[in-house]
Amino acid sequence: MASILIACLLLMFIAYFEPTLPATVIEDLANLHPPSNFNTTIVSNCLKNPSLRYCGSSPMDLDAIFKFTIVASHLCNESKNPNCVESFPKINLRNRPKITPLYLSFTFFWKYCPITILSIDLSNNSLKGTFPIDVLFCTQIHVLDLSHNGLSGDVPIQRLSCVTNLTILNLSYNHFSEIKISDSWFFRRFNSSCFFNSGILPSHGRYKIKAVMLLLGFPLVVVFTVGGLWWLCFRRPDFLPRVLQNKRKFTTVMLKAATNGFSKKNMVGKGDGFVMYRGILRDGTQVRIEIYSNNRGNHREYVEECKVLVQLRHRNLVKVYGWCSNRNIRALVTEWIGRVSIETWLSESAPCWKHRYKVLVGVLKAMCYLQEQWPEIGCDIKTSSLLLHENGDPLIARFRIGENSTSNKIHRFGILVLEMMTDQTLQEEFKGDETGFVEYVKMLYPRKLQKVIDERMKLTENTFDETRQTICIGLTCADHQTCQQLSIGQIYNMIIKVHPRTNTY
Repeated sequence: MASILIACLLLMFIAYFEPTLPATVIEDLANLHPPSNFNTTIVSNCLKNPSLRYCGSSPMDLDAIFKFTIVASHLCNESKNPNCVESFPKINLRNRPKITPLYLSFTFFWKYCPITILSIDLSNNSLKGTFPIDVLFCTQIHVLDLSHNGLSGDVPIQRLSCVTNLTILNLSYNHFSEIKISDSWFFRRFNSSCFFNSGILPSHGRYKIKAVMLLLGFPLVVVFTVGGLWWLCFRRPDFLPRVLQNKRKFTTVMLKAATNGFSKKNMVGKGDGFVMYRGILRDGTQVRIEIYSNNRGNHREYVEECKVLVQLRHRNLVKVYGWCSNRNIRALVTEWIGRVSIETWLSESAPCWKHRYKVLVGVLKAMCYLQEQWPEIGCDIKTSSLLLHENGDPLIARFRIGENSTSNKIHRFGILVLEMMTDQTLQEEFKGDETGFVEYVKMLYPRKLQKVIDERMKLTENTFDETRQTICIGLTCADHQTCQQLSIGQIYNMIIKVHPRTNTY
């Protein structure tokens, strides 16, 4: 019945158009049009055999169906079927590379593929690209040969499995992608020679190699991954995203990178039990790194101290960024101010009295802040430890945790006052003899102060009197008995009365 129906279509095509005038399929598709009774013929065919593929479409595309009949007529003849009027059992385009891609491009033909076709041979055509999936609309076929082409990509196993009558499938000599082992069941239906050199079947030898590489490579990947993560987390956490970084905690490797391996070129100072370096962090921030040689107590105590220091906020205190603490090193990382200490500034710049006084007030304000907010924190206010900002403000850069003695802090401030106001030569004479220095200044106070005052200040009568008052405060603070009866707040009130106009900053 099916062969009779397709024959009717082909006979109709031949009857309406002169076959004696040879024409290509392209010309016929462009020039021929459906006859007037074409619709009636198609409806009649569908009533007789509803299984015809074009009968299932609603509404029917008569133009596409007519084009299908044209292509079917040409393709049946190209395939050298013996009697296309009566039957169309096979599509044979073997070794026809010029016309095969053309017929594959007619999607409308494959969509309505004649149900009489049992064999499709497209071999030896140098076809490129992916599997010609349109041919699988012909679900009734028994034979499909795509061998000796250049096809690549995945084989549509799910679509092929729907072609239930397929007994011969030849895909040899192509470049298809290797299938998964789980899909190899499908190809057991066919002779393995039909897939020779197709790239489809998995090579057990290659799989063994892959398995060995996986068994050896996976542990190595794990080791390198864990090692890399360990290095990032514990050596160079500054390479992690900012969200994951502990901005307060530095590692030895980070500090080495910042200081070019703790090079001498980057070393900016050295003292009793510590070395200072200038460094540049990965984000470009310049820092001052103070490394302690005595390890400053145990790890936990040091970390707790640093956690306190990073919270300090005052214009006359150096900002503490973080710390480094492990078995080999204890370090404190602070903002970089420069190399100019108050000691260097006094000896090289010969500042005026007013500027020296401003420095003393700034130091005292920072001491008041620490006393009120962080009484457990002491600070080093020696002229060699204090830094000078480019705007002229003094900055306390070194701290001591657990220094609760207010009298010691006041005594140290008294020494600073005397060092700020007296002659450098005198200080060198009493170097290492703090008590002798204080007693000598006290002996000359107040009538012979000219002998100890730094003459580079070039004092006027008014500033000399203010200097005398300042030295008096310094002697009061430096006296061990008197300083025990004073508070830092009282000292601040005494200082600002010397020159009130300077205390507006």
